[in-house]
Amino acid sequence: MSEIGLRERKKQRMYQVVSDLAIGLFLEKGFDAVPVAEIAAAAEISKPTLFRYFPAKEDLVLHRIADHEGEAARVVGEGAEAPLVALRRHFLDGLERFDPVTGLNDEPGVLAFHGLLYGTPALVARLYQYLERSEVALAEALGGGLDARLAAGQIVAVQRVLAQENWRRMAAGERAVAVRAEAVGAAERAFGVLGAGLPWLTVH
Repeated sequence: MSEIGLRERKKQRMYQVVSDLAIGLFLEKGFDAVPVAEIAAAAEISKPTLFRYFPAKEDLVLHRIADHEGEAARVVGEGAEAPLVALRRHFLDGLERFDPVTGLNDEPGVLAFHGLLYGTPALVARLYQYLERSEVALAEALGGGLDARLAAGQIVAVQRVLAQENWRRMAAGERAVAVRAEAVGAAERAFGVLGAGLPWLTVH
């Protein structure tokens, strides 16, 4: 493996280790109760080094879902299907495998993470910045321009609402297996509404 490849792997491992450590502390004590200095000390790195990896404290948590930021744009960019057809299939596939990003996952660690994310105002605010970047990337994948931006805003909002509804049911104690059929039905309805309003995205 090249030196650049090794360096990149080491960097990604550092991201993961520090993020996981920080999330553990946040879950134990609360997001606002844990100073960045405590995280840096626990990770055995300096505060400046930590901030080189994570510009904001909130990014320590959002890193766990960072890979999903451009996911909708990537799905559309594959170009094998019409955009909405591809996005619908991708979301339904996520429900089938209980992907945490769909909200349909009742594993204790996932529930705890979502409780931290949605229950902390600073993290919710940072999450909206993440969603805005996802929206921009999706709009570009849809061709750019006002119509694409309007469509991307609707699609990202629908996925967010579906995921949050699933998470609320998980947080209330329902089981993912029991909820999945209804979650699939809700997703089908939601994407049907999107398709009716955005017919140009249903044709390849």
